[in-house]
Amino acid sequence: MTQIPQPGKRFLDLAIAVPAFLLLLPVLALTAGVVAMGLGRPVIFRQRRPGLLGEAFEVVKFRSMTDECDADGNLKTDLERLTALGKLLRKTSLDELPQLWNVIKGDMSLVGPRPLLMEYLPNYSAEHQRRHTALPGVTGWAQINGRNDTMFSARIALDLWYVDHWSIWLDLKILALTAQRVLNSSGVKHGQTYLDVDDIGLDSRSHGPAVSSLLPEPVSKE
Repeated sequence: MTQIPQPGKRFLDLAIAVPAFLLLLPVLALTAGVVAMGLGRPVIFRQRRPGLLGEAFEVVKFRSMTDECDADGNLKTDLERLTALGKLLRKTSLDELPQLWNVIKGDMSLVGPRPLLMEYLPNYSAEHQRRHTALPGVTGWAQINGRNDTMFSARIALDLWYVDHWSIWLDLKILALTAQRVLNSSGVKHGQTYLDVDDIGLDSRSHGPAVSSLLPEPVSKE
């Protein structure tokens, strides 16, 4: 598996991400303060995700859930830990803003297949693995065609279409459509977990009987 050629993509990423990060620093600071007061610390959620060619990197986003546990000390479900503030962060995609730093570092691109979980890698087919031949993105072709409510089979098909048809113009189109969808707040379903959209068995828990769709997920939203 080798990286697909994407000439000009890194230039486009830096040309947009660096000015955007600097301009949005007051928004980032304000959001961090609100998260600290409303959800506690740390304000940044960090998790290892598969990046280019499946190599792990640390994705960052604003925290959108509490660490509330049940009487047995187990984390409550996503839906139970998701507060009104968390819903607002997701609806407006403010929780994703720290990923501009991932883009500047070169771990991610503004546009590309969204990174899923490291534990899914062994369950990918060879065809599925091709989604990792491009840098993961803050947004992508799959996201503008459903955002986080798209089933995995459709999402991966859309990711592969993007890999096969990539161009700078396609990235610009996706960025424009993403801005439109964020403003419309469409495609976001609160309390949804990866198990809800895993129709191809990437998560080992979806292989067993009677798996709850509200099992606590290590992620809140893609």
